[in-house]
Amino acid sequence: MTWFVDLISQTAVPVQITISIAIMLVFGFLISRLTKLIKLPNVTGYILAGIIIGPYLLNLIPKDIIGGLDFISDIAIAIIAFSIGEYFKFDLIKKNGLKILVITLFEIVLTSVAVFVVTYFVLQLNLIFAVLLSALASATAPAAIITIVKHYKAKGEFVDTLLQTVALDNIIGIFAFSIVLSLSLISIGETVEQVSALTIILPIIKNIGAIVVGVLVGFLLKWIFSKKQSNQSRLLIVLITLFIFTAICLALDISSLIGCMVIGTVYANLTNDTKLFGQLNDFSPPILLLFFVKGGLALNFAALFSSIGSVSSVAIWVICIVYFFARAFGKYLGAFLGCLTVKKPKAVSCYLGLAILPQASIAIALATFASRVIGGVYGEALITIVVASSVLNEIIGPVLTKLSLHLSKSYDKQDTQNNMPSQEEVKAEPETEVNV
Repeated sequence: MTWFVDLISQTAVPVQITISIAIMLVFGFLISRLTKLIKLPNVTGYILAGIIIGPYLLNLIPKDIIGGLDFISDIAIAIIAFSIGEYFKFDLIKKNGLKILVITLFEIVLTSVAVFVVTYFVLQLNLIFAVLLSALASATAPAAIITIVKHYKAKGEFVDTLLQTVALDNIIGIFAFSIVLSLSLISIGETVEQVSALTIILPIIKNIGAIVVGVLVGFLLKWIFSKKQSNQSRLLIVLITLFIFTAICLALDISSLIGCMVIGTVYANLTNDTKLFGQLNDFSPPILLLFFVKGGLALNFAALFSSIGSVSSVAIWVICIVYFFARAFGKYLGAFLGCLTVKKPKAVSCYLGLAILPQASIAIALATFASRVIGGVYGEALITIVVASSVLNEIIGPVLTKLSLHLSKSYDKQDTQNNMPSQEEVKAEPETEVNV
């Protein structure tokens, strides 16, 4: 299909961008219809669509255009993060706050340790890269979990613990990754002698500042929407707010994820306004489709079967598989030990770890930001590994989440159908296709 790309490349840049976005939308939609037939989530189809139309297969999108579509990732990240805030309800957290914190810390720490041990000591990856993967491993994508819980009308202590853990997991995980990324940039760009206390503290200060500003913006949105606004005005105001906040974060070289999540969390807890999140849900499907298709475009398919420079001498596909299983082991063991420590019932202790494996949306968002900031060999390898492992997560994660609800007896079979949620039901969730 080289002739097609050559033809597009001869047109004006606005034409190239328009045609490329149209191709991404068409293939994303068509491939997701095919994956639906074999009961896979839409996001799997989107990622596969990106791989198919990418430079290593059909090569339908000019490489220059792929690099110019980063703004899609920034928009999608803001929407994803804000939507997560709806599920971080303080009234649920405060009931078992300390216990949830203990469980979350156990699973985050053990997941990061498990991934670091196998990537650094077993696979002998570069130290900085192993640390980045370890920090990235802790994040959990909430939408698939929430979708499945709602579909099966699951409830009880297991479900409460699950949702609270996932919400807190993302707050801590994103904050930790942002700091690790900043410190990694320092390690890559400077020698030990050049690193001062300020260069270490500054990333922490920036992220704390993003949280503080996010809280203030959440209160501001509540004040603005306390006056009568049309649905269209509400949607426009929240989008303007998220875009301006994201631009400021990008200018300061920090991820907007944690700040946007804080904005959503504060607003959700101040107002209990589910309608605004529903409006954002209706607006977001094409943006999220483009986000995941772009993730597939970024997958260096050829690199899967080779090593990448100074990162490692091990083939990337091996790293992907090892990363996937090490993360799953750390998640399960961490959740199990955390539940034992706070004396949760057996049904919670034994099965919570199975339910918190989904990762794709948060992981791809973080990896996309990191790959753009780091660039070069590190950035390319990071996004390649994360996107490839996300496909595995999309196939296995939701199945294990459903299994954990069944084994913990969190739903009544009489009230639900014995199948996975349909794609139409998945679309009804705030993150829509971000279901792993």
